[in-house]
Amino acid sequence: MYVLGTAGHIDHGKSVLVQALTGIDPDRLREEKERGMTIDLGFAWLKLPSGREVGIVDVPGHERFVRNMLAGVGGIDLALLIVAANEGIMPQTREHLAIVDLLEISNGIVVITKKDLVDEELLSLVRMEVEELINTTTLSGAPVVAVSALTGEGLPELVAMIDEMLSSTEPRRDLGRPRLAIDRVFTMAGSGTVVTGTLIDGSLSVGQEVEIVPPGLKSRLRGLQSHKTRLDTATPGSRVAANLVGINTSQLQRGDVVTRPGGLTPATLLTLNLQLLGYLRRPLKHGTTVSFHTGAAEAMAKVRLLEGDELKPGQSTWAQVTLDRPTVAVNGDHFIIRSPMETLGGGRIVEAPAKRLRRFRPDVIENLKAKETGTVEEMVLALVATKQPLATSVLVSELNLKADEIKDAVGTLVEKGKAVDLGEKGRSLLVTAEKWEGLIRITTTTLQEYHHKFPTRPGMPKLEMGSRLKLGAHAATAIQKLAVQGVVVDEGMLVRLPAHQIQLTQAQRAKMDAFLRSLTGNPYAPPGDLIPEPDLLNLLIEQRQVVKISNDVVFAASAYDEMVAKVTARIRAQGQVTLAEARDMFQTSRKYAQALLEHLDGKKITRRVGDARVLY
Repeated sequence: MYVLGTAGHIDHGKSVLVQALTGIDPDRLREEKERGMTIDLGFAWLKLPSGREVGIVDVPGHERFVRNMLAGVGGIDLALLIVAANEGIMPQTREHLAIVDLLEISNGIVVITKKDLVDEELLSLVRMEVEELINTTTLSGAPVVAVSALTGEGLPELVAMIDEMLSSTEPRRDLGRPRLAIDRVFTMAGSGTVVTGTLIDGSLSVGQEVEIVPPGLKSRLRGLQSHKTRLDTATPGSRVAANLVGINTSQLQRGDVVTRPGGLTPATLLTLNLQLLGYLRRPLKHGTTVSFHTGAAEAMAKVRLLEGDELKPGQSTWAQVTLDRPTVAVNGDHFIIRSPMETLGGGRIVEAPAKRLRRFRPDVIENLKAKETGTVEEMVLALVATKQPLATSVLVSELNLKADEIKDAVGTLVEKGKAVDLGEKGRSLLVTAEKWEGLIRITTTTLQEYHHKFPTRPGMPKLEMGSRLKLGAHAATAIQKLAVQGVVVDEGMLVRLPAHQIQLTQAQRAKMDAFLRSLTGNPYAPPGDLIPEPDLLNLLIEQRQVVKISNDVVFAASAYDEMVAKVTARIRAQGQVTLAEARDMFQTSRKYAQALLEHLDGKKITRRVGDARVLY
């Protein structure tokens, strides 16, 4: 089970899109209906063509309700960044994208809505604007699809794209530590108190004893549902509704967590690795009070900067926060901090609960680094494994380490055979050794199958091979590395295995020989009925024995060169040549002369002026 979350500016069509995809209206509150905007979280679900189901969290886009939005984006597997075609990027587009980036959500699709309201030129401009916007975020390279929820255009493509992306998304891990962060509390007639949320880190079963923290309430699960389907057991990654025994709605609030008894300890002091957003106008000062968000929880917090008196926009540091109320969090959880009107930054929790640390102590900082990641080599290898291929510049920014440290770690990993440096324009581009071995297997198997299927072709097109490797813009670099290592042979636009040789049957050789003889007998009016099938013809073209002029006209290469030379010489001598003159020059028919001249036009050797040709 997977969870999809929307993000984007108010009135950009998030809820309308969700309803068009699912048939479910996520705006459940009367006030939302009256105002035509999402105020609180909305929920829906979608069954994909593959049969897998995905829960959808629809979040509010208005700046006043970003705090509600934050309660819904934790635990999502795929983000839909919504941008209206008729408005383009707006303030909450940037803020929601910044939140997605801080939460390190890298699986996403940019959806340009309201396609029916603009022309293709404006749509193209919005697309380019969005691609530039996401370029430096975790959604860099995310696909962009334009849709109209009103006409349905683009919706099938969007659904297929969601299905494809989730097919390669790893399921949520089961750590035996179930956490259901409550994002909605209500009473259902005949059942009592029901809470909903996204379940992570473990499973929950009907009849199981649970604890709600931080209030420390004990309960039992009377029932579980996901997408209105009753469950005996809910697994990690599911959107879950849990019916709690013996609990009143007044005892619960958004951000409380349903877990196994004794499984989690609430905290009021946390240690963080904090990143401040780069577009902010002011630094964050030590001692600033902010709103702190993690999971579905929100609390007021005082920030203690451990390395300085202020944190400048775009920078990161180690910090601690003192919360005004106990909050459930575990090491590695993401968090966001906000002022009353804007998102300030976020990062990962390193210690929860934490002890108060002394400021300006290098040994404290080094200890925190070790606790967070271990050795630099381990940090680099772990990050590369999740986002490969990965450039060293990305490692420097994401790991918050010095470039020299990264360079040394990369060198060590390559020397030990744990990573492979593809190298790209003088900079390192890393994949793990396991990934590289997998790429070699994919390449070898793919080419073996291709050569077996097309024995008369000299090789496989590089673009096709690159798409099989699924490395995006880095495919060409990987193929170059494969050629250097002798795994493949680079043939320009093609690639082949070193042992591959073109295999022709006796009948195929006879067919090619007969065709070449026919061209020799009629060099300027070659018969079209003996042209061989495409693979054989392409082989002759590759060997420069023939030149294809059109679908039914193929000249011997020698005849073609002669004809081109005579035509260009005639034009130089008299300034132009007509179709009739070209026909008479070679004692051929109008068909062949016209095909030749149109071919020369296409090659920009000649160009047509009235009824004659001149040199281009």
